[in-house]
Amino acid sequence: MREELETWQLVERSIMKKYRKELWKPFIAAVKRYELIRSDDRIAVCISGGKDSMLMAKLMQLLRRFSDFPFELVFLVMDPGYNALNRQKIEANAALLHIPINVFETNIFEVANSEDRSPCYLCARMRRGHLYA
Repeated sequence: MREELETWQLVERSIMKKYRKELWKPFIAAVKRYELIRSDDRIAVCISGGKDSMLMAKLMQLLRRFSDFPFELVFLVMDPGYNALNRQKIEANAALLHIPINVFETNIFEVANSEDRSPCYLCARMRRGHLYA
């Protein structure tokens, strides 16, 4: 009798098999070509909650699992002031995909909406400051 796979296992299998040519191989080729990761690196994967950042998180998890050298991964979610429903959705999707996220709260939305300067400039500046911290 065949074992039922969980959602995160199906996603990983899909990346490695069904989308190997479109996702996995180009990702590995770029990591190798540009020497993006070295042994004992500590890498932060920033997750917005969208499909691109969630996919990057899964690619990085798979790379760490199959890599010839060790490196550390940290998955960061910066909450700029999401409403409760949006925050819960990101947390639920991360749990479903077995991505252990670290959420840190900021007041970026509040600050960006209260200033006369460009909100994009303020948001980028504040995000950078929080990530460096």
